[in-house]
Amino acid sequence: MPNIFGSRKTAPLAAVSAAALALTGCVGGAPIPSSSAPITQAEAKQGAEYHPQFLEQFGGAMSGPQAAYVEQVGKGIAVHSGLGNARESFTVSLLNSPAHNAFAIPGGYVYTTRQLVTLMDNEAELAAVLGHEVGHVAARHSQRRQQAAQRNSILGILGAIGSSILLGNSGLGDTLSRTFLQGSQLLTLSYSRSQETEADNLGILYLTRAGYDPRAMGTVLASLAEQNNLEARVQGRNASIPEWASTHPNPASRVREALAKASPLAPGVTNGDTFLSRIDGLLYGDDPEQGIIEGLRFIHPDLRLTFTVPQGYYMVNGTRAVSINGQVGQAQMSLGPYTGDLDRYVRGVFAGVGGENQRLAPQEVRLTSVNGLRAGVGTARVNAQNGAIDVVVYAYEFAPDRAYHFAAVTPAGRANVFAPMFQSMRRITSQEAANVVPKRLQVVTVGRGDTIAGLARRMAYPTAQEERFRVLNSLGSGDRLTPGQKVKLVVRAR
Repeated sequence: MPNIFGSRKTAPLAAVSAAALALTGCVGGAPIPSSSAPITQAEAKQGAEYHPQFLEQFGGAMSGPQAAYVEQVGKGIAVHSGLGNARESFTVSLLNSPAHNAFAIPGGYVYTTRQLVTLMDNEAELAAVLGHEVGHVAARHSQRRQQAAQRNSILGILGAIGSSILLGNSGLGDTLSRTFLQGSQLLTLSYSRSQETEADNLGILYLTRAGYDPRAMGTVLASLAEQNNLEARVQGRNASIPEWASTHPNPASRVREALAKASPLAPGVTNGDTFLSRIDGLLYGDDPEQGIIEGLRFIHPDLRLTFTVPQGYYMVNGTRAVSINGQVGQAQMSLGPYTGDLDRYVRGVFAGVGGENQRLAPQEVRLTSVNGLRAGVGTARVNAQNGAIDVVVYAYEFAPDRAYHFAAVTPAGRANVFAPMFQSMRRITSQEAANVVPKRLQVVTVGRGDTIAGLARRMAYPTAQEERFRVLNSLGSGDRLTPGQKVKLVVRAR
């Protein structure tokens, strides 16, 4: 995801309370509705109000030919929903986010991230994802879920698909930890199984009406499942949330049902080559303007800072924070209003972590220095539902009016697991900043003699190159390349 460093403005998450939706449900046997009521004036007003906030939350809308192409496909599928009788009834945005994410809000506003687009193999899959999101809007699912979300004290229904839904809560489990995790996008999944089923069915209906291959819903879900598994293996975590533990099953459990639903329907077009040529060059992974994750290291070339997380932990570059997750506790790195008083800053962070339901303050704020930076640290112990937990806030002054901080939550007595990370925060040199180069998607044509292993070596990763290449191109263990076939690579942008 994009993070707070892309903008110094920090609108509260509570403002983003319109319902986004997750492409992580299940396909079933529910009947496919044939039509839906048009967008109402109230829905259009609500969407227009929340649209700018969602753009800010997810890194902003991209522009240029790739964004125009996504908009074209999205409007083309949305007109088959009955929500609007013209393409102008819909607003489709390509978001500058490295998360595999898609959602929509009332009023005809539909979104997909660039990272999710890079995982797709053809235009039909793009239409399937956007059609699923439109299906949630057509069925008015967000309106039904907003009240329930408010009862659960969720600061916004930010549904995330792919790896974003897998982070979870490591058992800390009370109001304090839930409030803490919301800032890093680790939010409760929003939609029920029946609602996901209905949105899938509607998406397949729209694909058929538009002349696309309806099997694309199943194939894009298969790609998401493989991406989930790959990310879990690379990061050393479990690949999925057990279905009984969540209202949303793993995408893998939906593939067979989606393909079965589509099999009796007439096949349509996929437009694979057109799609690949249109997304060639798309930014992949983190945007340097929002900070880059390189293994255990986070580096921000514009803000001239870097830190390293402990072995066994992984990061997610979020809109409001960089989240750090592992077996023993979680943390996030963010910023807040700073007036030159580190003691006051640390205490303010504690108040924000605790929220309205938990008055939280450190026993003391200790002033120190880390790698030449003025720093302040405070700790508090809280009795939580599953046992006592420690909350640590470590703040750093980078300028008289600018400070950043870690907020960490661990089981009581285990906060030292983050000590190396706290001590790793430092400024970077101008040369280090210049060395940060983004990754981009490159579409190449397979030549005679090219192999998966050979092309995979061109992937801009030090490890798991062939695994990443296979997942990116939906290639199974027994698949082979053929001359003339187009495939995707991830390369450095130099």
